[in-house]
Amino acid sequence: MSEAATHEQMPDTKTGFSTKAKVFFGIGIWLAVALAVGLIFGSEGKNDHFKPQNEFKLEAWIPINIGGIDLSINKAVLYLFLAAILTITIMIWIANKMQQKPNRIQTAIEVAYDVTKNEITGNNIPEERLARRWFPFLGALFFFIFFSNMIGYIPLPTNTAHSVDIFGIEIPSFALYAATANIAVPLVLTLMVWIAYHVEGVIAKGPIKYLASWLPAGLEDMNPFGKAAIFLIEVISHFVRLISLSVRLFANILAGHLLLLFMGGGLAVLLGIAALGVLTFPMAFAFYIFEVGIVATLQAFIFSILTAIYIGGATAESH
Repeated sequence: MSEAATHEQMPDTKTGFSTKAKVFFGIGIWLAVALAVGLIFGSEGKNDHFKPQNEFKLEAWIPINIGGIDLSINKAVLYLFLAAILTITIMIWIANKMQQKPNRIQTAIEVAYDVTKNEITGNNIPEERLARRWFPFLGALFFFIFFSNMIGYIPLPTNTAHSVDIFGIEIPSFALYAATANIAVPLVLTLMVWIAYHVEGVIAKGPIKYLASWLPAGLEDMNPFGKAAIFLIEVISHFVRLISLSVRLFANILAGHLLLLFMGGGLAVLLGIAALGVLTFPMAFAFYIFEVGIVATLQAFIFSILTAIYIGGATAESH
């Protein structure tokens, strides 16, 4: 029997219960509270007024329409502005506060800087001159997406559909929202990346050689129809990147917020079963820690490293 298993079965000297017994006891209390809430409040039936999708609707706070284009200020614009301010301010502040013996914040920033410089940029753009040129863009992209994702897990007074009266002043209620949970934002970032790596490829090789580099080596003896078919597949794959790169970021952030919304009480409100909220809330807490601790950073890393891979691939000598 392993030491860990033995430890689980050994009773605590203070309480007299083993770790396994404490876990089952806690689960029992959790279920008992949910049962009590269910018996007291029962079921009010389905709530037809609660619309979870409204949490992601963008209402125009300051309507702006120029030439038929909607440029209104809404909460997505606010979150993008906050992410941009955080990215610029924190980087400048850290740069001006560098110490020989770094504190915890400086250490964390230095680790993130090293990841963007070496893991994201250096390992995927082999040419040193090109890597130096693209590192500021890749670093800014990583931190901007990271801060945008992280802000999305901080409750802010942005829910204008429901207001709260505080000392006679109506203010929007607190809500969770992320700009990257709106497909328009990841799509615009993807378009910037898509155009940038094609332009870099054309600059590095010229338009004809760049297009020719889409064909893998070893096709010299293949007939023209076979080459055309492979080239067409490559063309499609480049356009598919517009979907895969943007939807990956959008879908992960949106799914995380939907899970938090439903597990944090939205499902209980929607179905009118108060006891369900007691059961799902611990899951919401676990999802929240997972989203903040892993997903927000991982999605920023994936988006940035794929950008570096595309730039490196567009400028590489071989396919």
